Amino acid sequence: MARGQAVKRSVRKDAVTREYTINLHKRIHGVGFKKRAPRALKEIRKFARKMMGTDDVRVNVRLNEVRVKLARKRNEDEDSPHKFYTLVSYVPCSDFKGKQNINVEPEK
Repeated sequence: MARGQAVKRSVRKDAVTREYTINLHKRIHGVGFKKRAPRALKEIRKFARKMMGTDDVRVNVRLNEVRVKLARKRNEDEDSPHKFYTLVSYVPCSDFKGKQNINVEPEK
């Protein structure tokens, strides 16, 4: 591969759910007080876009912590140009030590 070319990731063909711990400190370090929450949401969306390979990212309105579950789901809107979207939701967690990224069985 030539120097300076980015690796293009393909969108996976299956729906999947994964849990991640996102370190928000390093993503909003140096950001002003009033802009920290909007920047944190932008960084969560950016992280979800990178990890799941979907441009359409929807954040659950109750999300206010750093342990999140990313679920890639099929888009039921036929008019949408994207086949999948990623839903970001909160996972309750009392301690973050030793947490690993895990695949979660899909809810039915």
